[in-house]
Amino acid sequence: MLKYSLVGYDSSDSSQRAFRFAMELARAAGGRVRVVSVLQVIQGGADACALMMSDSAAQRTQELQQELQAIAPDTDKLVDLEITHGSPGDVLLNQIRQHPIDHIVIGHTARGTLGRWLLGSVSEDVLARARVPVTVVR
Repeated sequence: MLKYSLVGYDSSDSSQRAFRFAMELARAAGGRVRVVSVLQVIQGGADACALMMSDSAAQRTQELQQELQAIAPDTDKLVDLEITHGSPGDVLLNQIRQHPIDHIVIGHTARGTLGRWLLGSVSEDVLARARVPVTVVR
């Protein structure tokens, strides 16, 4: 039974669907959900750099907790939240080594061939390298 699911979360519709799915699994199995939000400097520019280097990360964490709470009211009982920086695929895969994760849930974002070539695909990266089951939610 899946007891500790990891969700890569970026506030997109697809990551919200992934979070809902993981929460349903956690409720059914008596498990927990680890939500990781990864900041990339190329995406956020100066704002992401400032967040990573200041104590405003606590404010972002609180905002994200409120966002998740709006999606699932029992978030405070079932969710471990982390905001970090790096390459999303690498960060998610490193979480497996650092925590007893037995399942990954990620949202699928449709990108064209050029977009995948330029930005990569987190879901493809995780699917190719994960050592635990992965669910991609559309």
